[in-house]
Amino acid sequence: MKYLYGPVKSRRIGYSLGISLTSYKTCNFDCIYCQLGKTNNKTTERREYIKVSAIVDELKFWLGSKKDITQSLEYITLSGSGEPTLNNKFGELILEIKKLTNLKVAVFTNAAFLSDKEVRRQIAGADLIVPSLDAVTQELFVKIDRPQVGINIEDIINGLIALRREFRGKIWLEVMLVKGVNDDIRHIRKLKKIIASINPDKVQLNSPVRTTAEAGVLAVAKSKLKKIKEILGENVEIF
Repeated sequence: MKYLYGPVKSRRIGYSLGISLTSYKTCNFDCIYCQLGKTNNKTTERREYIKVSAIVDELKFWLGSKKDITQSLEYITLSGSGEPTLNNKFGELILEIKKLTNLKVAVFTNAAFLSDKEVRRQIAGADLIVPSLDAVTQELFVKIDRPQVGINIEDIINGLIALRREFRGKIWLEVMLVKGVNDDIRHIRKLKKIIASINPDKVQLNSPVRTTAEAGVLAVAKSKLKKIKEILGENVEIF
């Protein structure tokens, strides 16, 4: 398979089949904690990096030949080795998946394009959106996520707020916490206010446990993660 991977078992969404919509490490971020390593192609150019028709053909073959496995799947996920919404046809892919199967579709995104109405229109076909929000100040955002020039955290936050108003499916907000970078309690209290304005169905706290793009990127202690969970309030999970 060129574009499909898995199925994989996840504590967050269960058993899922993944789809990559870009070439390896094509992203608008270069996060210090990324387990896939540094971003090879850092860009904000949205185009059809991988043809939707090619992905659909591969998915048709997989679903036809893996019927026993398909029955145990919970989601088909758009994620992979880059930012899926960089592919400007990802909305068409969601619609094509819905024609082929009754499986739910989840989109994992860094949320950078959610301020764009067209991107929100495309993503509306999904059942679950898992956007990330690691910082609520531009300084910390640049430090941890290293976005392409021109990407602003306020735009991302406003995009997430707009998404919640428009989207009828589930939103599980992911926050990656790195020791000594974005785990300061003052930042967490600011984060709490922003999360309240976004109003996701869940908040999922993560901290690096695998190899990271940069050396010296460390996980937050479990005891502190529990304290942060208490500050953020209800519907918060630690992974």
